[in-house]
Amino acid sequence: MSPLKSLKSSFLELKNLQSLVILAMLLALCVVLGAFANIAMFGNAVKITFTFLPIAMAGAMYGPVASILVGALGDILAIMWIPNGTFFPGITLCAALTGAIYGFFLYKDQITLPRIIIAWALKALISETFLKAYWLYFMYGGDYFGYWLFWRLIQQSILCVPEILIIFGAGKLICKAEKSLRRKA
Repeated sequence: MSPLKSLKSSFLELKNLQSLVILAMLLALCVVLGAFANIAMFGNAVKITFTFLPIAMAGAMYGPVASILVGALGDILAIMWIPNGTFFPGITLCAALTGAIYGFFLYKDQITLPRIIIAWALKALISETFLKAYWLYFMYGGDYFGYWLFWRLIQQSILCVPEILIIFGAGKLICKAEKSLRRKA
C-alpha cells in the first residue's frame, strides 16, 4: 500500500467508534507504561521502557495516523501525569516518528518478521538512536558521539531481540482479535 493510501485509510479508521475505543485503551496503556514501566540507567542516557508495544499495536491495527497519535499523546500525557522527567517536544517528536514507522510498516495485516525487523531497525536508528541522542545532547549537554550516541547504540543493541519478539507475538494475537471483532460488528 502506498504511503498516501495508508495515511488516508488510517485517517478513516478514526471515524469508527470501536476503533477509537481500542485506541483510547492503547493510549492509556502507553501512558501507564511510560509513567511506571521504565528503567533509567546512567542518568538519562539509557532508558528501558515498554511504550513501544501499544504504539506498534496501534500502527498494526489502525495505521500511521493512529500510531502517531498514540505515540505523541502517550508521551505528553505520561509526563503530565507523573513527571519523571522534563517535557521536551523533541522527545515527543521521536515518539510520533516511532508511531509513523510502525504504522507504515505494520498496517493492514503486514505483521511478518521481516517487516517487523525492518520497522524496528529504522525506528532504532532514526528515532531512538540518532535523533533522541541529539535531543538529549541538546537538553543536557555533554559529548554527542562519545556519550549520548554511544549509550543509545548500547541500549538499542540490548533491546533488539526482545522488542522484535514481543511485537511479533503480540501483533499476531492482537490482529487476530481485531479481525474477529470486525466480523462481529
